[in-house]
Amino acid sequence: MKSINLSAIDLNLLVAFEALLEQQSVTKAAEQLQIGQPAMSAALSRLRILFEDELFVRLGRQMQPTLKAQAIAPSILAALQQIRQAVTASQTFDPLVSDRTFTIGSSDYTSFVLMPPLLEFSLQNAPSIDIQMIEFEKDRIGDLLEQGEIDVVLGVFPNPPRQTQWEPIFEERFVGIARRGHPAIQQGTMSLKAFAQFPHALTTLRRDTTGAIDRALKEQNLERRVAFTTPHMMVLPFAIASSDLVAALPQRIALRLAPVCNLTLFELPVKTKPWMVSMLWSTLSDQDEANRWLRNTIKVISQTIETS
Repeated sequence: MKSINLSAIDLNLLVAFEALLEQQSVTKAAEQLQIGQPAMSAALSRLRILFEDELFVRLGRQMQPTLKAQAIAPSILAALQQIRQAVTASQTFDPLVSDRTFTIGSSDYTSFVLMPPLLEFSLQNAPSIDIQMIEFEKDRIGDLLEQGEIDVVLGVFPNPPRQTQWEPIFEERFVGIARRGHPAIQQGTMSLKAFAQFPHALTTLRRDTTGAIDRALKEQNLERRVAFTTPHMMVLPFAIASSDLVAALPQRIALRLAPVCNLTLFELPVKTKPWMVSMLWSTLSDQDEANRWLRNTIKVISQTIETS
């Protein structure tokens, strides 16, 4: 079988073939494609060379397809239809009817904060869309996004990987948490001395006992005892609720879990820097309409989350 060099084939020739098949007239086919009759005649000549057949023969006032033209027509029409569907799908995205699945890389913190309002919004405005939230390894973010395994990633990224776009979605800060009725809290505040003296709980993924609070205490020539560590941030408020441990927790989580865990929130007696929670996506999906809808939705929702 003779090999065909597809790169040498002009897709417009197949469109011209379709128009000739429909109109059975060079003049009308040219009008349909909004080109001149000489250009259509030239296209027919090139088609005849490509397929080594007359393809369309004048019988009376019409250009009738030859047997070969009739034989190849279904495949050509189907191929053109698939191409049109692919182009249309890439250019139009209707969340009301789309059944796309979005995969979002997220920590337990960003999942807890953003998932409930995102799910509520999606069920109302994109009822057939599915959302998967998965954990990720930070050193693989670039590859996961580039390979399309994740649509967007949420988190803190001081050094975004290559081939990614970056946008901040909200600023976060630490607040103190302790059980309601904690002996060190007076009128909703805790002194620096008491804060350093009482044992602490800490969320850490590195299996160490040092965090931002320790650096802030060191500036005051103080140190704390970390009596409990966990890699799971959601565990921390429940551990605090049944002990005299104190901890620092991101404000948006603390606000939501304080009533559930019977906690008291207080301003930290040491200064810690706020941080920016951001959204990453691949440069390859930057112009994808569905991905842009997802990013815009996350951005809008993040601005509605209360911080007081």
